[in-house]
Amino acid sequence: MRKLVYYIGMTIDGYIAGPGGEADFFPVTQDVIDFIVTEYPDTLPTHVRAPLGVDVPNPNFDVGIQGRATYEPALELGITSPYAHLRQYVVSSTLKNDDPAVEVVSGDVAAKIRELKAEEGKDIYLIGGADLAGQLLPEIDALAIKLYPVVAGAGVPLFRTDFSPTAFELTSSRALENGTVVLHYTKK
Repeated sequence: MRKLVYYIGMTIDGYIAGPGGEADFFPVTQDVIDFIVTEYPDTLPTHVRAPLGVDVPNPNFDVGIQGRATYEPALELGITSPYAHLRQYVVSSTLKNDDPAVEVVSGDVAAKIRELKAEEGKDIYLIGGADLAGQLLPEIDALAIKLYPVVAGAGVPLFRTDFSPTAFELTSSRALENGTVVLHYTKK
């Protein structure tokens, strides 16, 4: 059975973006890029893969799901299918999308995730963001967090949800040269 995996970058103080959605303050150094290209190339947007020389089959995911706020930056660049190498879903009740490669989910997103989990295939990449991760917390099976050595002070939290203690078990950790630590958790 497929798993829903929330793969994300986060600051030491628990933010995945700045207050205005900024992500340019994350210290993405060559060792971090090398890690992503080697271990998680399927999480790179399609338009970023070619410049990085990434032309490999997807090792982890064949489906990606994201919220509208996470999808908007691609639309602002004129990219309507940012993860063309994945089957793509965007969760929104108002988005009108004309790209047949992207399915808009406006109903029960948890039910859609359960439907996708029941299919054969690789895991499901929860691209973001905090609102969607909060809604899907009961469905998330694993976390893959790049913990960057930076404090933001404010911003978009890892999860935006009501008080909802959910136990995960650390299954591995790996420190990169720049101080980023990659943490893998599975739900208990």
